[in-house]
Amino acid sequence: MAISISVVAGMLIGNQFSNQKYISDNDRKLNTILNLIAEEYVDTVKINDLIETSIPEILSNLDPHTTYIPAKDLQDVNDELEGSFGGIGISFMVLKDTTMVVEVISGGPSEKVGILPGDRIIKVNDSIFVGKKLTDEAVRSHLRGEKGSTVKLAIKRNNSKKLLEFEVMRGDIPVKSIDAAYMADKSTGYIKVNKFGRTTYDEFLNGMMKLKNEGAKRYIVDLRGNAGGYMEIAILMANEFLPSNELIVYTKGREKKNDSQMWSDGNGSFQDAEIVVLIDEFSASASEIFAGAIQDNDRGLVIGRRSFGKGLVQRQVALSDSSAIRLTIARYYTPTGRCIQKDYKNGDAIYNKELLERYSHGELYSKDSIRVDKSKVFETAHGRKVYGGGGIVPDIFVPNDTVGITSYYINVANPRLLQKFAFTYSDINRKALKQLKDYKQFLRILPSNDAILNDFVTFAAENGIPARWYYINLSRNLIVTQIKALIARDIFGSDAFYPIYNRNDKNIEAALKAFNNHKAAFPITNDD
Repeated sequence: MAISISVVAGMLIGNQFSNQKYISDNDRKLNTILNLIAEEYVDTVKINDLIETSIPEILSNLDPHTTYIPAKDLQDVNDELEGSFGGIGISFMVLKDTTMVVEVISGGPSEKVGILPGDRIIKVNDSIFVGKKLTDEAVRSHLRGEKGSTVKLAIKRNNSKKLLEFEVMRGDIPVKSIDAAYMADKSTGYIKVNKFGRTTYDEFLNGMMKLKNEGAKRYIVDLRGNAGGYMEIAILMANEFLPSNELIVYTKGREKKNDSQMWSDGNGSFQDAEIVVLIDEFSASASEIFAGAIQDNDRGLVIGRRSFGKGLVQRQVALSDSSAIRLTIARYYTPTGRCIQKDYKNGDAIYNKELLERYSHGELYSKDSIRVDKSKVFETAHGRKVYGGGGIVPDIFVPNDTVGITSYYINVANPRLLQKFAFTYSDINRKALKQLKDYKQFLRILPSNDAILNDFVTFAAENGIPARWYYINLSRNLIVTQIKALIARDIFGSDAFYPIYNRNDKNIEAALKAFNNHKAAFPITNDD
């Protein structure tokens, strides 16, 4: 596919500066200061530590998204977007001071040696690996590692009195970008994208083709909570829906080399399909590029709440000690000319509290409370008004759904009691549940909602959260739905989670209503 991308290859591009410019006087000044501290300061100072703590402070004076990544963190940061990491291929949960295997990745290193869901990791490399201080971070740090390296595990399995020993060779474990792709109704495909990583476009296209083969003629692309990633991935995805010669996004930097325009090539596979894009206040960066391209070209509807408002492009620059800087090199603009970057002139503290401000003045619950800059109004090709500065404003607003969010729900959700109860239920009934064909059959044989709720309330009380039935009844549907979704995930994998979890989702309901009322048909106009 040959989309016209003139300069910028991605939201994060390049490995080194060209034409670096140094101001020699300031360079000498900085070296003089560091030498003075090293030689004459009253206390002993580790200069390397001083530099490490000073770099983020220097960069914070530029913009909120120019950041320093220490060498020790760079691998983990890059793995998140590159699509894989070195590990043993399990998802896990720390329960009762023990690491429980929740899911074993198909074809991964753990499956190959025979590790099963429900196994408990008791030892790692001959050292006891249980206790109250066990954390998710500690588990990850011990199980992840360089591809080809090995880790010894001692496993407790329910059907064995003895510990089972496994030596697992770490391999490349895929980091999935697509959380779900399923049919929301007979003609509507739903696909949830959690990031814009290196493998996201391929995963997205595979998911979309799967839905098309299942009869989808219209699509819900869910970008809620998606903080972004690589710019070129968002461009490739938008291209799938746009006719030829439509502007997708353009960038402008101080240096001309960072200016670019990206146009659709007319080779997309879904140019005739209706589309709705779901966003919320955590949809940022590449998510906003995709949503902006769909909205500004009158190609489909954007539904949800105003997006985050990140309109800056970073280049990742490798430094000599294997650390890196992500430096802002340009602003990006949607096809109508909008820069949706929210204001950051008042410093990081104010910038980082902006989402809290939205909550405080009611924007998450009322469309009339959305603060738009009327001086930054733009028009789409078919005359619809859209606004710049501070995120993508949706075409159809859906307030934050707080039904069922009570103090009881918060008290059981924060310590992950819902997940722990679901895993315990799955573990006890795993043999029988594994005989089922899929999650749909599983839903048919589950105990009644009342039975599930009563068992959970008892479990929560045993874990320190007393029953408060007035609030429990208000949260009944939310608790039961999430427990069912979590059990389905534990037994059938993550693909079974969202079809259950999304039941009664107000954003999806709004999307289906818009489809059925023909409001998402291309081109979108004011008459709709």
